[in-house]
Amino acid sequence: MRTPRQNVRDRPFIVIWEATQACPLACLHCRASARPERDRAELDTDEAIALMTQVAAFGRPAPLFVITGGDPFQRPDLEILVQRGSELGLPVSVSPSGTPTLSREALAGLGAAGARAISLSLDAATAAGHDGFRGVPGVWDLTMRAWRDAVELGLKVQINTTVTRRNVRDLPEIAAQVRDRKAMLWSVFLLVPTGRGQALQSLDADQTEDVLNALYDLGETVPVKTTEAHQFRRVCLQREVLERRDDDHVRVLRLGALYQQLRDDLDGRGLTGRADRVRRPPLQVSAGNGFVFVSHRGDVHPSGFLPVPAGNVRQQSLVEIYRDSELFTALRDPARLGGRCGACEFREVCGGSRARAYAGHGDVWAQEPSCGYLPRSFPYQEDLALTGKP
Repeated sequence: MRTPRQNVRDRPFIVIWEATQACPLACLHCRASARPERDRAELDTDEAIALMTQVAAFGRPAPLFVITGGDPFQRPDLEILVQRGSELGLPVSVSPSGTPTLSREALAGLGAAGARAISLSLDAATAAGHDGFRGVPGVWDLTMRAWRDAVELGLKVQINTTVTRRNVRDLPEIAAQVRDRKAMLWSVFLLVPTGRGQALQSLDADQTEDVLNALYDLGETVPVKTTEAHQFRRVCLQREVLERRDDDHVRVLRLGALYQQLRDDLDGRGLTGRADRVRRPPLQVSAGNGFVFVSHRGDVHPSGFLPVPAGNVRQQSLVEIYRDSELFTALRDPARLGGRCGACEFREVCGGSRARAYAGHGDVWAQEPSCGYLPRSFPYQEDLALTGKP
């Protein structure tokens, strides 16, 4: 388990800013329910620079600052904002959409302005699947071209994949592409049913467990992290104990057919059992606890997938909202958790997705809908202390 260098009660590890909701795509899972035109009420250039100044005011080490959307390239001041953020000492990354604006020249401009990395979405193993997910033909080709151009220009590339029942079997092939194209990191996002994503089928608890264990297996060859899948931290600790005990994880964790199918596909692509790299431990950051999201209108949320605001940067400093707001401080208290999450021995390590709990139950503190782990059911409770967690 990794913890940020900074005290996350005092300053976030990462700040995500939704620069605009404008985007020409119609992605099936879109949190923002993006639209073709920019909102006149979004933060203007001066307000955006003021936001970045507030982020810098958290002090050192400065939070990572990610400009997302919608499509950030719909803002004509994007390069100016990247440059100003970099001058303020922020490590700036951009998360563009796969549209015609994502040209080599545009990427070169981001690099010249000081951007350190970009993240691109890849939600299927084929052009037809990805374009169908994104709602517009040609997005796959634009994304693959941008991936190649970014690497050639010296930009680091993170690949983001949203997992649903529709594309879960594509994960091994996407992983192979991440390995072969040498992405910096693969972020696997478990769907939160909010925005347009409410129409998609999420994985159930058993399928989620199978996927997370397959991702653990993959970790020796591909740098992988999860988003809105905090139980991956539990899985990593359980697997570490079981490996030390030389016990069968499939039997103990009751993994199912999906795990075996994914594992067979990973094996067939040479993605397991090679120990090509040191496994990347999961980072202990969650909504309001190391993570903060600022909307295009300046509303401050613990997560982009948790539509409960704690304030607005037009009226109050982001530093004050993050450190002192009732919502953010409450999210740092695992004693507030209910249901199985509240009773779980891993609650301080995991805590579950508060966004998914809210989407599923209308209650920020409810148990995580995609986790079926029964508290205290792991057989080697005494060994957990040896891992340092929980």
